[in-house]
Amino acid sequence: MNKVRNWSLTVAVAGFLFGFDTVVISGANLPIKELWHTTPLFHGIFIMSMALWGTVLGSLLGGIPCDKWGRKKTLFWIGILFLVSAIGSALAPNPYIFSFFRFIGGIGVGASSVAAPIYISEISTPENRGKLGTLFQFNIVFGILIAFFSNYLFEGFGGVNDWRWMIGIVALPALVYSLIVTQIPDSPRWLILKKRDDTTAMNVLEMIYNKEDALANFNEIKKDLLEDSAFKETIFSYKYKLPVILAFLLAFFNQLSGINFILYYAPEILEMAGLGSKESLMNSILIGFTNLIFTLAGMRLIDALGRKQLMLIGSIGYILSLGMVALAFLNNLGPIVLMVSILVFIASHAIGQGAVIWVFISEIFPNNVRANGQSFGTGIHWIFAALITLAGPVVIDLFKENPWPIFAFFAFMMVLQLIFVLFMMPETKGLSLEDLEHKMLSNGK
Repeated sequence: MNKVRNWSLTVAVAGFLFGFDTVVISGANLPIKELWHTTPLFHGIFIMSMALWGTVLGSLLGGIPCDKWGRKKTLFWIGILFLVSAIGSALAPNPYIFSFFRFIGGIGVGASSVAAPIYISEISTPENRGKLGTLFQFNIVFGILIAFFSNYLFEGFGGVNDWRWMIGIVALPALVYSLIVTQIPDSPRWLILKKRDDTTAMNVLEMIYNKEDALANFNEIKKDLLEDSAFKETIFSYKYKLPVILAFLLAFFNQLSGINFILYYAPEILEMAGLGSKESLMNSILIGFTNLIFTLAGMRLIDALGRKQLMLIGSIGYILSLGMVALAFLNNLGPIVLMVSILVFIASHAIGQGAVIWVFISEIFPNNVRANGQSFGTGIHWIFAALITLAGPVVIDLFKENPWPIFAFFAFMMVLQLIFVLFMMPETKGLSLEDLEHKMLSNGK
């Protein structure tokens, strides 16, 4: 089990790069706007959301290299994309070059949200799959925290070039990750399904289980794959309609909570409540710590309570906290009430959607279409993340006098999420991936 944990931790560093790279832009947001005198629409498209459009591409196409080259090689090249993006963005002489390299980094983020959860789910046992799967999310929020903290430290470090240091520092962990990920084995399910290398697959399984359990798992995977080999359906075949619907709705609601809107524009939102620039960056660090603490709670609870229960807790917390943020702005209740409400929102996300999404989507698709299913689910997630981030500067400018309607809208969407969780979302804890496949396909008939 130590080997599985270490492999999972190594792969989950992709999540650290994911979180660091996507949120580090929050500190560069206002300096870049002043440097290049961007309009709200231009800023939303080319500065703030360009990485997310790369993420959409990376997530939608990430299943292709995962199937063709394997999860391991895909994860290595993801690290290289982060490295190139960080250096190029930091040295960019104009917004167009900056946007190009942010787009490259976005491809890495999108591909990591496909490859890393799949790899972890495929080397895990049913008993620890949730906990190990949430290592990816833990590293995302740890990366977010370090990004906020890094931005705070670099504020005033290089004068007008502060933002270049904020973004360029991502190159260091990207280089380290690219080196350490070469030490993990390939996924045994990929070795059997795509490479047809039963010997190596069996060796990996014997590092995960004892010999008897390894053989049993090998035979179960082989049987499942042989049953699926007669069918060449895509994930949009009728038999897969249930996991497709579940992945779409979970990813859709994840972003319609407003999580990326708040993470990306946290300093600007807090300044609107009367906090200064340096103070708002410090409060962004507090947001990052809250995210980390409650992600740890989600990791402890996901295999005990299950995915559905965490989503119920998170949904109720979303509704209450977003409602309070809207009321705080509407009635001018002050920055303290606003900050507490935002922290409750972050906690609700971390213990609910944040802990569940990558684990759940990587579980619900059958072996033969898992990579494409993960690409679909994460693609939906990133399309809506990009749209919301793109619209952010325009919407903030539209409601600059009082942004309460923005948060009231997000609260309403979370009421709809609560209904989805109560009446549609199944529980997946404690089942093997093969057992889950049979459950999804039988329930989808």
